[in-house]
Amino acid sequence: MKTLYLDCGMGAAGDMLAAALLELLPDPDGFVEELNGLGIPGVRFEKETAVKCGITGTHLKVTVNGAEEGDGLSHEHVHEHVHEHADGSKHHHHSSLHDIEHIVRGHLCLPTSVQDHVMAVYGLIAKAEGAAHGMSVTEIHFHEVGTMDAVADITAVCLLMDRLRPDQVIASPVHVGSGQVRCAHGILPVPAPATAYLLKGVPVYGGSIRGELCTPTGAALLKHFVTRFGEMPVMETERIGYGMGKKDFEAANCVRAMLGRSEGSADEVLELSCNIDDMTGEAAGFAMEQIFAAGALDVYTVPIGMKKSRPGILLRALCHGTEKEAVIRAMFGHTSTIGIRECRVGRYVLERRMETLHTPWGEVRRKISAGYGTERKKLEAEDLCRIAREKGVGMEEARRLVEEWEKTK
Repeated sequence: MKTLYLDCGMGAAGDMLAAALLELLPDPDGFVEELNGLGIPGVRFEKETAVKCGITGTHLKVTVNGAEEGDGLSHEHVHEHVHEHADGSKHHHHSSLHDIEHIVRGHLCLPTSVQDHVMAVYGLIAKAEGAAHGMSVTEIHFHEVGTMDAVADITAVCLLMDRLRPDQVIASPVHVGSGQVRCAHGILPVPAPATAYLLKGVPVYGGSIRGELCTPTGAALLKHFVTRFGEMPVMETERIGYGMGKKDFEAANCVRAMLGRSEGSADEVLELSCNIDDMTGEAAGFAMEQIFAAGALDVYTVPIGMKKSRPGILLRALCHGTEKEAVIRAMFGHTSTIGIRECRVGRYVLERRMETLHTPWGEVRRKISAGYGTERKKLEAEDLCRIAREKGVGMEEARRLVEEWEKTK
């Protein structure tokens, strides 16, 4: 399995993530030329060598009309860029989410799938900024320089992810920094409100380093692309990239990206459980459907004996931390429970992929699972049931027909 691991021990910003991924490419200079040919209004990318605490890496410099986003300011996006004219009048430059989409989909030479990723990340930022500032997504406006700077960073990361095509993206817990940060609204706590919102459900920590280590752009990119957060998996590393920030701290200010291969995967999931003795089977079945729809990886019940000698069920849902809140809401909303228990558990899974067989009876999907010295193949039951109904035979006979046909190919 092609695995990308992101070490966020010094947080994450859009330019740092882009620079780290850039170092994983065989021709990073050619990719920078490609970025400059996209046509992002007023934007210029420059690849610079940077050294932090003796480590050499890359800083991806982004200028908008010749100017860099100001140092020392938080990357909070919702504020206006005000220009004062000679006559004392002021002009406010700002862009809505619709304006951003017009730029991304109407002017940039990007594959449609990359455009979708860019807008999905911007949608996360807009939702977070709206929650932080008490505004709806449609009311959110992004300041002019910050708009193009963020579009550049987000576009670069989305295009790099499309170029690298990892099967899974794993990131370490995110170091957010500590203290306060200055932005256009004033002095804000670290992590900034939008960043804190974006990192809900993500393992984060502070520390002794004073400053903003994770920006809203970096948080949104992690939230969108990372499959899971946790320890680095067992993997054979093929390439390593260091994306450097502009500031200097006592620790190397960088994001490290490691690309390689892992056999199967291991992760950590949440186990949410509750005991129920006053629901019908029909109601419990409907509740399970809704919990699955909320993002649960698995939902199941176990018969149990409860207090007062009442028979009941143990309802259990497995989910990633990012879906925890939605799954808990679904469990409370669709069951009669008044309490839910949480437990973190380790999980080992085989690498899975789907292939399609073009048989005389139509397409039949087959799931292939491999890893840890094991490989399994299984025909999709729904497709076998369809063949069984059409031919008036049993499901096992339909399976035999497909397997015999494949042997004659």
